[in-house]
Order: sequence, then C-alpha cells, then structure tokens
Amino acid sequence: MVLSIILLLLLGLMMAGRMVNFVTHAGKNVTGPQSGRHFEEVTLENPDESDKIVVVPVEGMITGEWDPTGRSMVDVIADQLRLAGKDSDVKAVILKVDSPGGEVMASDDISRAISDFQDKYNKPVVAAMGGLAASGGYYVSVPCQWIVANELTITGSIGVILSSYNYRGLMDKVGLKPVVFKSGKFKDMLRGSKTPDEIDPAEQKMIQDMIMETYNKFKDVVKTGRDRAKSKNNGKGRTLVDDWQSYADGRILTGKNAYELGFVDQLGNFQTAVDATRQLAGISSKKAHIIRYEEPFSLARLFGFGASMKGNDSKVLKIDLGLDLPKVEAGRPYFLSSTVAH
Repeated sequence: MVLSIILLLLLGLMMAGRMVNFVTHAGKNVTGPQSGRHFEEVTLENPDESDKIVVVPVEGMITGEWDPTGRSMVDVIADQLRLAGKDSDVKAVILKVDSPGGEVMASDDISRAISDFQDKYNKPVVAAMGGLAASGGYYVSVPCQWIVANELTITGSIGVILSSYNYRGLMDKVGLKPVVFKSGKFKDMLRGSKTPDEIDPAEQKMIQDMIMETYNKFKDVVKTGRDRAKSKNNGKGRTLVDDWQSYADGRILTGKNAYELGFVDQLGNFQTAVDATRQLAGISSKKAHIIRYEEPFSLARLFGFGASMKGNDSKVLKIDLGLDLPKVEAGRPYFLSSTVAH
C-alpha cells in the first residue's frame, strides 16, 4: 500500500509538471521532439514567420559534470547546435550568455562546438551577453561571428586560475602528521599537508608553466575568434586594439570597456542581438521566428535524482534536494572570473 501511495504521488507530480509545462507554454507553439527524446521546440516570438533563429542559453557555471539524466551542459549545447544545423528553416543561432565561466575543458568543448557549427552549416552565431559573461563566459562567446554586450555587462577576466589549500599549520596545531608513500618525486603535487620547505620550486614552476600554456591557448582563441569575425563581417564590427593583450591579464571589463578595446562588436540589449542576427543571416523579413529547444519535463530533472551513469555506478540512486551551488574543486584549472573563484 505504501508503494502504491508513493507511485500515485509521483504520478500526480508528473501530471502537475505536465500541466505547469502546458500553462507556461500556452500560445507558444510547443511542438513534438525534434531530435528523438531530448528536446521540444518552443516558440518565443513571431510564430507566423518561416525563418527561424534559435536561442541557445549558456547560464551559470560552465561544467562538464553530468546531470542526473546522464548528460552534461556540453552535451546539451552541442545537441541544440546540431538540431539548429539540421533544420533548414533555422538561419542563425543566438548564444545567450550569462556565466562567470567555469571548467577549462568544458569551456573549450563548447567553444569548439560553436566554431564547428559555423563552419559546417554556414550559419552565423551571435553572442548576446547578459549581466555576466566573464572568463569562460567570454571564451565561449569569442568564436561567435558577432558579439553584443550591454554597457554594464561584466566581461573580460581573460585568464586561468588553479587553487589549492595548505592546511599543514592547522594539522600541526592539533598534532597530526602526514605519512605519505609515493611512486615519484612529483606524485604529491599540490598536497595540502606539505610544509613550506617541502614545496619543491620545480613543482611550482611545472604548475605555473601548465597555467601559462592554458592561458596562451585562451589568448589564441580570442585572437582567432576576433580575426575570423572580422573576415566574416566584411569590415563591420570592432577589431582588437593593438595592445589588447595588456588587458588580457585577468581584469574584468564592462561591456563599454570591451567595446572600446574590440572584444565585442556592438552595445545593446537582447533585441539588439536579434536585429544583428537577422541581418547577418540575410533574413529579409523585419521579423524572425524566435525559438528555443526545451527538454521535456521529467521527475529526474525536477528533483535532481536519477541513476548515475558514470563508470560502474549504474545502479546507484542519487538524490539531491539541496541547492546546486557552483563547485570549484581544488587542483582543477578554471576559466573563472575572480569575483567567483574565491
């Protein structure tokens, strides 16, 4: 009986979720899944227009971590770009960015997906920056053919950060002493229980060299993206100032600063980005059919539980009803704004 009650409650929640989904999208032309089971097409504006522009959001911490359904932010964005590419009615994509950045690998994967989409399908992607598009948020924006920012957008923060904690002083206070067995000299790099004397200068140099290699890759992505945009836009938009690298030192910039330095092409709001996208895509009508792809309702996504699909943990049930705060792990490099990293 208890099991029956639980199942009835879950069924009721599912039906309630369906009803919320229906009411939320009433009048928005919700269609069936466009690529199998993952997405539904939702109209945001102008359903009577034939030429479509897809809005793809990049919101919050950029991460490659899997969600309860076994998919990551990178997977979701790549799937949406693939859908937009295969739909002949879709003429362009707006990347709606509101993010402080995040993991280096996830940011790079999304950046590559955007570049590959534009090359493969010959459809422009326009970045529409919200309140925050810094570090990794800028990294995923810069491959776009056109970048629009508000004057007050926080962007820039071009750089890499890797942090750890040294808790040896605390251990000494409580009488704890680490015992470490290792296979090689550098196997315990960034170990937090080292005394200052145990930290090898060669270890510090190795880590700093790795950071600088990743940082140089960031600058190369910026230069390549802005040069590509300049070529595609036939002289329109902004170009990087000659000394742009002196501003790529981790500092944050306002949208206005970024525009003056050539990091973005235009100042404005989301509608400005829509108008720019329509012109770049060659949409003759003064309006376009603005859509987004939405994942269908599921209890796993609503409550944050589901079967873990990593490794051999396929039978482990994960339940998380708490706040999903940004997870910054010690020892992992990030393209992350300094306002969040600490």
